[in-house]
Amino acid sequence: MRYLVTGAAGFIGFSVASRLMARGDSVVGIDSINDYYDPELKQARLRHLSEQYGERWSFIKADFSDFAALSNALASEKFDGIIHLGAQAGVRYSIENPHVYMQSNIVGHLNMLEVARHRAIPMVYASSSSVYGGNGTYPSRVEDRVDRPISLYAATKRSDELMSETYAHLYRVPLTGLRFFTVYGPWGRPDMAMWLFTDAILAGRPIKLFNHGDMYRDFTFVDDIVTGIVACADNPPPDDGTEKAGGSTTPHRLYNIGNNRPERLMDMIGLIEEGLSRKATFEMYDMQPGDVPKSFADIDAIQRDLGYNPTTTISVGVPKFIDWYRAYHGL
Repeated sequence: MRYLVTGAAGFIGFSVASRLMARGDSVVGIDSINDYYDPELKQARLRHLSEQYGERWSFIKADFSDFAALSNALASEKFDGIIHLGAQAGVRYSIENPHVYMQSNIVGHLNMLEVARHRAIPMVYASSSSVYGGNGTYPSRVEDRVDRPISLYAATKRSDELMSETYAHLYRVPLTGLRFFTVYGPWGRPDMAMWLFTDAILAGRPIKLFNHGDMYRDFTFVDDIVTGIVACADNPPPDDGTEKAGGSTTPHRLYNIGNNRPERLMDMIGLIEEGLSRKATFEMYDMQPGDVPKSFADIDAIQRDLGYNPTTTISVGVPKFIDWYRAYHGL
């Protein structure tokens, strides 16, 4: 099989491309390599893929939210399926830079739906656990109401789900949306908590904790996430009129993909302290706009349909991140 992976220079896109090629598939990756965080980390990921997988890997630098540029970039490329992981990420950044999110996450998603439609191939795409907003019911289930987002990022991801439902209905495109829950691990993003906390502890800076540290997250190790993504790519939803996960009778499924095990943020910090043999100091703040105190995934649907079973606890995953972080920075 040959796959198109968007966001291939990003954390999850890079990890998915690695898994696909390790099992013998080939991948064409696409990414704009923007400067939301240090582009050198993105370039390092791309170099790793090129060095490890050679002819199975090809890369196109392009912005998938520019339809003309996307069409030109893909005109001579052939692929059997799409794994659309590219997006403008980050809840807090969306409050400061709303137009970037509309272009990348709304226009860009529409463009990828058009590619899938005209090539008549299945697509797996990234949604987010942020669509649940401030529901306050745990664990979050794909059947829950998601019409009250509390950040623009969440609103764009819910919009992606609605557009996908429309395309699955009109054009019978097999689509699978994945609501990710707090992914972490080697090659992770520097704007996420685990990297930020590790960096602060090593530099002797205080960690900024919101809601005074009373936060819970369904931390999911990247290898477990990738296993779920690949399972979805291998099993597109059938167009058989049956009700799918998320309630659609079109070939469109929605899954939570998490660890089904919410952890105290302070416990995660304790593991970082242990791995670094250093203690953290803290600055406490109230809850930030657009954030939620807890995330907890009900993964019954993806377990039932695809046998998804995350196995990596934070006691195993955090040390793996610390080891990678030290190696990457030469510490």
